[in-house]
Amino acid sequence: MGEAAAETGAKPRILVFDSGLGGLTVFRAIRASLPGADYHYLADDARFPYGALSPDELISGVLDVIGSALADFPADCMVIACNTASTLVLPALRARFSMPIVGTVPAIKPAAATTKSGLVSVLATPGTVRRDYTIDLIRDFARGVDVTLVGSKALAGLAERALRGENVPDEAILAEITPCFVEKDRRRTDHIVLACTHYPLLLERLKALQPWPVEWIDPAPAIARRVVQVLAREAPGEGQFQAHSTKPGADAALQAVAERILALPA
Repeated sequence: MGEAAAETGAKPRILVFDSGLGGLTVFRAIRASLPGADYHYLADDARFPYGALSPDELISGVLDVIGSALADFPADCMVIACNTASTLVLPALRARFSMPIVGTVPAIKPAAATTKSGLVSVLATPGTVRRDYTIDLIRDFARGVDVTLVGSKALAGLAERALRGENVPDEAILAEITPCFVEKDRRRTDHIVLACTHYPLLLERLKALQPWPVEWIDPAPAIARRVVQVLAREAPGEGQFQAHSTKPGADAALQAVAERILALPA
């Protein structure tokens, strides 16, 4: 935490970053736990989706965008509410910035620990699926578990379209999630890790379209608990928040969407 906030009892300041709207699901969970903090939600809409960027482009761009935001909003804690960015950019962020940084990584460990069938799927962007970090998580925490990696090119975009009120057909969503449902040796997938923060925006539709019941693992609650832990203080009352998009002229629309998401139960 920043020294000024710790010493004066000022409200903690939390920067929540994502490539677009998906991080709002994480923001909502954190704010439910720390309602008195002040928040800056930063969406890198100008470069969404991140899957089209090279690793070097992604790292340098995230560092620049976050550095600019911190000049105006000196945060006590930073949350990278994006799996694709977290699996690549966290070391560079921690090398440059001194405040606690909470990342978002695929929840493979809890899925592997609780599966009964031994079949787990990880639904992610192609970038997250390719990362060595993801492969290492499977090696370290999912031994003996059959893990299916599903790299969806379209689901994050479909989630953004749905959140903006556009029509997204069930068939389009079903095409992206069908590979997650595996049948093998009289067993079926029973846990699906939502390894992109955009996907919980579609959670009710995912449940409605699932061919059989599964446990969908949303990372937001665990991230919120980690933020509370690293700040090591309560934030009662009601804080303020502002939303900023890297896409010119998009701040007002982003703020409106954020307010709508925050009004939903965490």
